[in-house]
This record gives sequence, structure tokens and C-alpha cells, in this order.
Amino acid sequence: MASRTSGKGSQGTTGTAKPRAGRTPGAAKKAAPAKSMAKPASKAPAKKTAARKPPAKRAPAKKAARPAPRPAPSPTGGVYRLVRGAYLGVAHGVGAMFRGIGRGAKGLDPAHRKDGLALLLLGLALIVAAGTWAQLRGPVGDLVQLLITGAFGRLDLLVPILLGVIGVRLILHPERPEANGRIVIGLSALVVGVLGQVHIACGSPGRGDGGEAMQDAGGLIGWAASKPLTFAMGEVLAVPLLLLLTVFGLLVVTATPVNAIPQRLRLLGIRLGVIEPRPGERGLADFAGEDDERYDEQWREALPAGAQRPAARRSEVRDHDPDLAEEEALGRRRRPRRASSVQPSTYGRPQDAVDVAAAAAAALDGAVMNGLPPSPVVADLTQGVSQEPERTSSVPPAREAVRPAAEAPPVEAATPAEAPPAPERPRPGVRKDLAGAPRKAADLTKAPPEVPDVLPARAEQLQLSGDITYSLPSLDLLERGGPGKTRSAANDAVVESLSNVFMEFKVDAAVTGFTRGPTVTRYEVELGPAVKVEKITALTKNIAYAVASPDVRIISPIPGKSAVGIEIPNSDREMVNLGDVLRLADAAEDDHPMLVALGKNVEGGYEMANLAKMPHVLVAGATGSGKSSCINCLITSIMVRATPEDVRMVLVDPKRVELTAYEGIPHLITPIITNPKRAAEALQWVVREMDLRYDDLAAFGYRHIDDFNAAVRSGKLKTPEGSERELQAYPYLLVIVDELADLMMVAPRDVEDSIVRITQLARAAGIHLVLATQRPSVDVVTGLIKANVPSRLAFATSSLADSRVILDQPGAEKLIGKGDGLFLPMGANKPTRMQGAFVTEDEVAAVVQHCKDQMAPVFRDDVVVGTKQKKEIDEDIGDDLDLLCQAAELVVSTQFGSTSMLQRKLRVGFAKAGRLMDLMESRSIVGPSEGSKARDVLVKPDELDGVLDVIRGESPS
Repeated sequence: MASRTSGKGSQGTTGTAKPRAGRTPGAAKKAAPAKSMAKPASKAPAKKTAARKPPAKRAPAKKAARPAPRPAPSPTGGVYRLVRGAYLGVAHGVGAMFRGIGRGAKGLDPAHRKDGLALLLLGLALIVAAGTWAQLRGPVGDLVQLLITGAFGRLDLLVPILLGVIGVRLILHPERPEANGRIVIGLSALVVGVLGQVHIACGSPGRGDGGEAMQDAGGLIGWAASKPLTFAMGEVLAVPLLLLLTVFGLLVVTATPVNAIPQRLRLLGIRLGVIEPRPGERGLADFAGEDDERYDEQWREALPAGAQRPAARRSEVRDHDPDLAEEEALGRRRRPRRASSVQPSTYGRPQDAVDVAAAAAAALDGAVMNGLPPSPVVADLTQGVSQEPERTSSVPPAREAVRPAAEAPPVEAATPAEAPPAPERPRPGVRKDLAGAPRKAADLTKAPPEVPDVLPARAEQLQLSGDITYSLPSLDLLERGGPGKTRSAANDAVVESLSNVFMEFKVDAAVTGFTRGPTVTRYEVELGPAVKVEKITALTKNIAYAVASPDVRIISPIPGKSAVGIEIPNSDREMVNLGDVLRLADAAEDDHPMLVALGKNVEGGYEMANLAKMPHVLVAGATGSGKSSCINCLITSIMVRATPEDVRMVLVDPKRVELTAYEGIPHLITPIITNPKRAAEALQWVVREMDLRYDDLAAFGYRHIDDFNAAVRSGKLKTPEGSERELQAYPYLLVIVDELADLMMVAPRDVEDSIVRITQLARAAGIHLVLATQRPSVDVVTGLIKANVPSRLAFATSSLADSRVILDQPGAEKLIGKGDGLFLPMGANKPTRMQGAFVTEDEVAAVVQHCKDQMAPVFRDDVVVGTKQKKEIDEDIGDDLDLLCQAAELVVSTQFGSTSMLQRKLRVGFAKAGRLMDLMESRSIVGPSEGSKARDVLVKPDELDGVLDVIRGESPS
């Protein structure tokens, strides 16, 4: 009995330390009589009493402890709040004024404001200026004289200017604090170097010469910087070292690499009008508006693989700074892009200036893992960096970021120095014999060949507009989201409500923590000894009543933890922007073109998925649940991360309005398909394309399309002698069906057969399928489709049955809609709850317009119409081709030609069944009518395929 009671007491102390501390005196008095009453009783009843009594006695103890911490109202509390409110009001007013007349952040989120600190710095700058410039009298002036002049010496006049600049920067760019660490390091080195040189130049006075002598030199900082150097090596070496330290600090503050100094000085001279610019060369003024964003995106690339954000970040609950994007997207935006074969490409090239700058700054700044960007002072000065053709570096094949030839020669993005020389992942292209036109893709592993006067014909699917190469859209086209919250007053109220429910129902459990997501918060509940998990799950309705929310979901247990999770919707839900997910560091590290953004999970971590590894996904949910937004995010992610040479898409939109925004993008292999019958033909074309790819894989002995592409680009594969075919790499082929139910109503057999065959075999061929439907019933998502589509993404459904169809388990019926979903990737046992990313129509339009400007779409004519002979269908068949094929297959397979059988099996009327029988008679499939008797079947079952080919107008196989 003692062990059970003490065990519960220890558990309660751990989970709720404060309440137990408050109840100790009263509880001890109540426990004594209870114990004395239990002694005369038998042993068995004593155990039962001991097992039930302690939880029951916890309720009055907690109630007694609740009013204890309330202190008496303090008369100074109101004064403090009044003074604080007045100060912050003045600070926000000053900040708004500066932001209104400057180029600072507009419509800033209150969580980002640093107006209070900025106003404090401006006030200090004013006081220091009065003390140093105007020789302020009094105690304040004496203090400024002692601290500022004594520390900085002759340069004390510059201290108020420095403080004012820092304060103004906090006002204009408060949402970008991540560069502060690097700027502090650079300014420290700059100040120490300059003051050391000033101190040496003034005769190196020491402490024995008096305080005034040191103040007339470099001050205490200058003395501390120069004295050790002059003592160790003399002034001859001390001055150059301090000069190097000064230059180093200046380069760190401005994020300027050493090898870019000449180019930036030249552009500075162009801006000042000292130097005449070259044709097409831009000056510093042209870079002022875009410098910060473009260079910041290059910052992250310099990080080594081991210095990336730790994997444990998902288990940590912290604010997500929207400008964590300064870390998240840097590597990806500088990821090199492959050059077009329309113009000569530079396959080997020197490392550019940006790599050197980023690597140097990353080594200095210890907080770089939080995404520090460079200073906004620096402009994009690497535009005019020249490169010599003979200076080549071994870099993996990659895409090159380029601009039109009319501009100055661009600086091509280089991979980090740590990158291995071998290609990490081959890039897919296209093949000649599938498009009917010769296709020439650049072999990036060989030296650039001499360009003949007449260039070879461009691959049909990769034809570019003009003589430019394809440039990926900038992440600047996608908006940034606000900072994610980790705690709010609503979360504290829910914790208190849960504790009250456990106390009222006498359940030995305590809320030990929670992780807040954008839509829901997961509260972790630890149980006491001998408490069943079923006691928590049985309180689902009571918990929902206590927190005033019907959408309560209990996870027992949380994967990887000895705790029960209670997911409760947030009253202040947050939006997850697609741009924030794509700026993630994981997106920057992985340059796979099929990596797409999904959203943000309940633990605050971003969710991304590689469609090539899924390899097919089913997206389902009721109307308004966020399914269409998810499809938009998938397509936009592909457009932002992949060129048309990497990924081609087939979009099927039976609704006619969901995907029309993507009409004309160069990634499409055919115009957007809105006719369900044409969609079935497109799926059949995908099957034929898959078979052709597998023919190549089998002929050359490769098991995956990536291996085949790598061999093609490396030049290992050679066509047989006499063959006119040019081997080209294959692109990934992504097929997106926005509404599967519409296709299944028109041609269920053909659609299901094609989908099943694609999902069974197409993974190794680089073909991937995304199926979306808002009617996840068993007649739409059939068993065969579910068995071959391993990854599922379920949004809010209207019933438990629909949730079981999608996920094979309940859960989706408790989602709250508007992007709230459950993601079940291939191989996972339990789904992950997440808030789907959102992309606005304006963002989609901007990305689509950028892609259209880069390249004109080139379609394949054989996608919708399988072969030219498809047009030779007999006119008497009309729109009954599918029914006639089904009737012929039914009659030949059963060897029974009955009109009534067609009525029953095909569910058609007598007139339609009689017409089908007449059509089969005219094609010698059945014999003439013999009254009420069944017609003779003239075709054997093994001849069925040839008969169906004839009916479809194709050549018999």
C-alpha cells in the first residue's frame, strides 16, 4: 500500500509540482486519520482504499492552491504599465515615421518591431553626441567623457553616428535581425583595427602617460589592441597587422569577398561618374533595390553539409522567423541550372566571388545556422565578373542561372567547394524517337565542342524562345509569412481546462507540455502509474466540451514518446505560405526537381516530399478542405524548382476551371486536358511512353531512369553502328488528375486499367501520378488503385467511411478543413497532421508568367490521340466506341451473342443493345439474327485483341 501511494505521489509531484507544494500541510493532516481507519480493515479492502483515495484527495488540494499565488495589487504596477505604454507608443510613432519616409518594411507585424530598442539607441546617440560634440556639462557629460572618450579616444566623435545608424537600421529593417551577428563581428574588428593604428600614430602613449594622453590617441581600446603587438613584434609589423584587421572587418560588414573588390570598385566608380560603363553594364544604383534579397539567397550555399539545421529542430518548439528564409532558400536559389544546347555552354568554370564571400562570412558568424544574410549595404556587384575559358573547375552537371545575351556576361553560379566532382543526380531530358524530331541535350561531362555554323535541331520538348537559356523563377515572387507562434494565452487556457477535466474525473494524469502548429496544438499528457490509456480516450467528448471545440483528436501514444497526445484546434490559426516552405534549408540542400512543398506539421516543422520517392500519391478531401490549394502548391513547386528539361507534366482538369491558370507553361507536354474521354487517351499514351522507356532500360541494361540518364550524359551509352538515333536523357513525367471521379464516370475500365498499370510499373521509368478527388468513395478509388498508390494525403472528409477509403483508418473526418490534412507517406504506419501550404492566385500568375517569358511550350500531338490511325474510326460508330469495345469483349469472351445479355451487362436499353449487335455483325464479330436465338460468335477469344484494334481504327497487333 505504501509503495502504490508513494508512487502516485512522486508522479504527481513531477507533473504538477506547484499544486502539490501548496497542498502539503493540509494533505498531511487528512492522511493521518485515513491511515488509522485503514488498519483495522482487512488487507484486500485496504488495497482498494489506497488505490482510490489519493487521486480523490488531489482535487481539494489544487482548489486550495489556486488563490494562493494572487498577490495584492501593487500601486507601482499601474504606474509601470503607464510609463511602459507611453514609451512604446512614442517608440512606435518614431519608428512609423522613419518607415514612412524611408524604404523600410511596410505593414510590419507587431512581433517584428524593435522600436523600443531602436529608440533607446537613438536616445543614447543623442546623449553621446551632446557629451562629445557639445561638451555637455554635469554628471551625464562627465560619464560620457569617462566611458566614450576614454574608450574610443579621438574617434569618440563617430560613436553617436554609429549608434544612430544602428538604431535607424533596427527601425527600417526590424524583421531582418539575422545579419546582426556578422555585422557586430565586422564592426568590432574594424573599430579595433582603426583605433590600434590611431594609437600607434599618436605615439603609443601608455597608462603611465596619464588618461588625457590616451584620450588624445586611440583610447583604452586602441591601447589594448596595439600594446601587445608593439611589445611582441614592434611597430613595423603591428601596423600592417592592424591594417589587415581593419580591411577584414570592412569586408565582413559589407559581405565583400577579396576577389570581388576590383569589380565593386569599378562599379562604384561608374556610380560616381569617374569611369565610363561598358555597354549593358549596370551601376550600383541599379542594384540597390535588389541587392539584399539576391545576395541573401546566396548566403546559405556556403554552409557545409554538417552545419545545416539539426534534425532535432522538429522536436523543438520555437518561433519561426519568416526571414529564416534567409537561410532556407539561399542554397536552392544559387543552385546552378543546366544550360540550353541552343547556344554554347561553359561546362567548366572558376568559382565565383559569391562563393568566397559566403564561405568567409559563414566561418565567422557563429549564428549562421539561424540564417544570417549579408548586409543590405552591399549590392550585387558580381554581374561583371569576367571568367577565362581556360580556368575550369570540376563541378557536377547542373543548371546554370543565366540572362538574355543582350546583357553583360553573367556570373554562373558555382557549386560549393565541398561538392564532389561526380554528379549527384542525373538530370532527365527527352528522347528523339518519341517526339519525332532530333533532340540535342548538352553533355555536361565533356569539354564544350566547337559550335558549327548550323546548330543541330533543338529537342522538340526543350525549344526555347530566342537564344536564351531557361532561368528558374525567383523565390521573391512568393510572399513571406508571419512568424510562427509557440505559445499564446489560448494555449494556457486549454492546459488549465485539460487539468480540470483530469481532476474532476479523477484521472491521474498531467499535461507536461505542448507543441503548437499553425492549425492545431498537440498537448502531451503523461499518465500516472496503473492508469489505462483508455481512461483518456474515453474522455474525448468531455475534453471537447471543456475546450469548446468538437474537433478533438487523441493520439495514443505519440510516436516515439511515452505520452498521450491531444490535438485541439487553435483559436488563432496561422497561414502557411508556400514561399516559406520552399525557402527551407532542406529545400536548399536537396536539388531534386521533384521535391515539392506540402505544408507545416503540428510540431512546427515544414513538410516536403519527393514525388520520385512517393512514387504516386492520392489527394482526397471534401469541397473546401484545401485539395485544390495542395495541387496548386505541387505544380508551383515544380515550376519554381525544375526546368522543362527536368520535368514535363500532363494536367487533367475535367472541372475546366481549376488548372486553367497553368495553360501555356513550358512544362506541359500537351494542352490542359478538360475532356474526360481525351484524358483516358492521355493515360493510355502515358502507358505507351512507359513501355518505350522500359524498352530502352532493358536494351541497355539499366534498372532505373536516373542510371540511364547518368550514362547518357557521361557518354557511356552508344547507339549501334548504322543507327541514326541520338540517345537523350529522359525527363520526369508528372501526371496530375484533378478530379478522378469525373474520369471514372466516363470510362471507368480504361481509366482504371491505365492507372493501375502506371502505378505498378512507372516508378523506375520516371513517371509519377498524382490523383485528386473530392469524392473518395469505393467506386472512384477502387481497391486496385488503392493497392498501387502507396502515399496518401487526406484533407477533411464528410464521413468516417471516406477517411477509411483514403487512409485505411479513421482520422480525416475530424479535420477542421481549410488545409488541415493528414499525410501518410509510403512506408509510414501513422499519418502526420499538417497544415497545407497556401499560394495565392497572384503568386501563381507571377510564376506562370515568368515561365512563359522564358520558353514557349512545345506540345506532343500523340498524347491525346494515340496514333494518326485513331482518326480513321468508322463514322457509323460515332460516340459508341467505348461501348462497342466492351460489347465485343463481352460477346467474344463469353462466346454468347445475345442482345438481352448486353442490356443486362452494359446497363443499356434495348435500342442501344440492338445497335451494338448490328455494328458487331457488320464487322463479322457475330452472325446474322436468327429470331429469338442467340447469334453465332464468329471470333475466337484469342483473336479478341486484333478485333478491338480494328474497331479502334488501329493496325492489328
